[in-house]
Amino acid sequence: MLEAANKLGIIFFPAYDWAISPTHPEREERLLYTQDQLREEGLFDIPGITEYKPLVAGREDVERVHFCIPDIERVCTKSHLVSAGGAIQAARLVMEGKEDKAFALVRPPGHHAMKVVHGNRGFCNVNIEALMIEHIREHFGPLRVAVIDTDCHHGDGTQDIYWNDPDTLFISLHQDGRTIFPGTGFPAELGGVNALGRTLNIPLPPRTSDRGFLHVIDHLVLPVLEHFKPDIVINSAGQDNHFSDPITDMRFSAQGYAALNSRLNPDIAVLEGGYAIQGALPYVNLGIALAMAGLDYSSVREPDFDPAAIEQSPRITEYVERLCEEMLKVYFNPPSQPRQGEKSGDWWVRTKDIFYDTDGINESQVESVRICPDCAGVMKIETWSTANPLSLGVQVPQNACEKCRGIGIRTVEEAHVKGNYRYIQLINRKDKQYVQYGF
Repeated sequence: MLEAANKLGIIFFPAYDWAISPTHPEREERLLYTQDQLREEGLFDIPGITEYKPLVAGREDVERVHFCIPDIERVCTKSHLVSAGGAIQAARLVMEGKEDKAFALVRPPGHHAMKVVHGNRGFCNVNIEALMIEHIREHFGPLRVAVIDTDCHHGDGTQDIYWNDPDTLFISLHQDGRTIFPGTGFPAELGGVNALGRTLNIPLPPRTSDRGFLHVIDHLVLPVLEHFKPDIVINSAGQDNHFSDPITDMRFSAQGYAALNSRLNPDIAVLEGGYAIQGALPYVNLGIALAMAGLDYSSVREPDFDPAAIEQSPRITEYVERLCEEMLKVYFNPPSQPRQGEKSGDWWVRTKDIFYDTDGINESQVESVRICPDCAGVMKIETWSTANPLSLGVQVPQNACEKCRGIGIRTVEEAHVKGNYRYIQLINRKDKQYVQYGF
């Protein structure tokens, strides 16, 4: 009789009441077909594999992570809180020792939601992985976390949230941003002034197949993880790299996804993208679940699978091998300062223009981070958009030194008195203080 080598918890949340439109690729059927497939295959009859219901993320889970403009209620629905709660349930199962691993099969997705949120971009409103990570840091201590994002689209929101965090390693494998949304995720994007080298981007050419993805895992991701020594490894398990996905141009297979998870050996996987609702997702999710449970996945096959037809060209193989060699060098020898932004006194300042493709919002930001040898640095973000006037967000990190803590609190107090901003929000992780002012 089969028995899981790793105890695996699986959390489902199809979000019946949330969709961008009835025919949009990001809709409830993404998970309904998977749910049927896993039950038909008898996955939950295997000892050691257990299904769980999601939790509901609380307001404080959002407040720890995001500057929501104008407020949480206008950018975040109950479905987003349950989706994030599914990821939090997965993390708690692992952290509390109830399961060895957990897979959160939830929607809506989240990895395009940045630090500041004015609306929906890339089908994402709040970053469910970030809410999960900061929840467990709040309850289990200041953990070192590695996030490996295997969605076809660059995880620009997760990158933005952890840009200045030296205790979070973010690695994104994605289709080259010159050919697909969101147009970012290039090798020069390496992290902020206090966290250089903690962000690694691997832009892969269109039509990269299993061979290319697995080469990146073996020759870049695993050596970096061995050096970084995270307390927990998270796979942002986007599945739109599949060869049948309707909105991308890659050549990954269900077997490849399963092999990737077997080699990466994540503690937690969280579903992100993937829009081949019938032809890919049920098989990819089955392969990932079997791999995480330590079971044989060699018989998993999706319709129309033909290894020869999806094999990448020698030119792509050569490019991927060279890119991995260069990025490994960069990780161990990062530049002395970021290429994005410039020094201004004790602060590193960068400007950003962000487009919310779903809601049609244009946003501009000025982000300033204090250059600090003792902590991740206090951060302040001035933000304005076509939806909201000039507003301010200030974050004091969880490991803040006393100087950064004091600067952050004073900045908010002074801004409140002057009244130059329509909305002001403080995320004070040091003192667990979350305050928002509106004028």
